[in-house]
Amino acid sequence: MNVTLKELAIALRAAPKAIALGTLALTACTTTPNTSTQTETQTQQSPQLTAATNTADTSVRVDGSSTVYPITQAVAKEFQSTQDSQAQISVDFSGTSGGFEKFCAGEIDVAGASRPILTAEMEACNKNSVRYIELPVAFDALTIAVHPQNNWAQDITVAELKRMWEPAAEGKITRWNQVRSSWPDRPFKLYGAGRQSGTFDYFTEAVVGETRASRNDYIASEDDNVLVEGISKDPDALGYFGFSYLEENQNKLKALAVDNGAGAVVPSRKTVENNEYQPLSRPLFIYVNAQYAQKKPAVKDFVNFYNKQAPTLVSSVGYVPLPEEAYDLNERHFYTGKVGTVFEGEAELNITISELLRRQAKF
Repeated sequence: MNVTLKELAIALRAAPKAIALGTLALTACTTTPNTSTQTETQTQQSPQLTAATNTADTSVRVDGSSTVYPITQAVAKEFQSTQDSQAQISVDFSGTSGGFEKFCAGEIDVAGASRPILTAEMEACNKNSVRYIELPVAFDALTIAVHPQNNWAQDITVAELKRMWEPAAEGKITRWNQVRSSWPDRPFKLYGAGRQSGTFDYFTEAVVGETRASRNDYIASEDDNVLVEGISKDPDALGYFGFSYLEENQNKLKALAVDNGAGAVVPSRKTVENNEYQPLSRPLFIYVNAQYAQKKPAVKDFVNFYNKQAPTLVSSVGYVPLPEEAYDLNERHFYTGKVGTVFEGEAELNITISELLRRQAKF
């Protein structure tokens, strides 16, 4: 999904129309003759929702992407140290897919996601009457990392990454010189995202060409720190994860420049902003349970604080902040309770957000 910062800002300006369509569709499928009937119907469909919407509930439960986790953790820490609030904020990660499972079951208030919500997840949320507000918060440069003692690899092509990671490589492509003939004849060890991770979905689509298509003989984890630790201890290791984890561990890791046919490009804020680090630049999101945001002041306050502090805190943890106007639009969408998504529920590459906005939002 090769989305530029400029395109994201354009898309967000256009979003009210597209999201409004989603809102109208939601209204059509949920509206009943009177308020009491609607409340009764939602209670029957999703008892978790009514149990958690007590205005006295000061908990804010966040789960999901390990890529988004450093941003949310920084926001939560800042919120609790600067705001006069009784909010009890818990921040965890189980991967984007794992987070959406909990989110669509009404078990958490906010889900972090390193990819947009998928069709099956939209259906799960709809089944449980969970309406969500989609807020982009940052850009990431999905990073290919090796051990600092690796002195033969400085860059890698997307085709070479595919050769290493595609399902057909399992048990067959196991040595560096099988990837590039000038590299040494020695075995490599791979580290990558677990299958509950949105990073796994994005990487396989961008590199292999098919979502969730990957060899299985690698060290997999939804915890990026596990991947960092493994690569940092093995000179023959190669792995991938969010840019923040490289920034935090520069003395332990070396990033490879990625060549998509136009020359090798290193991951950095500049190359992301200039739309040069492709196809591994991607937007990051939080999804907010709209009912919880309305009924729980702690959730509303936390999300408002998150959006206001994001430009500073996103940079502090090593990601790329969005243009200021994007956060202004986030604030407007959250305030008005615009629900739905501007994406189509599936992984797509080489499509801009402005193009996606021309399609009707699915839920």
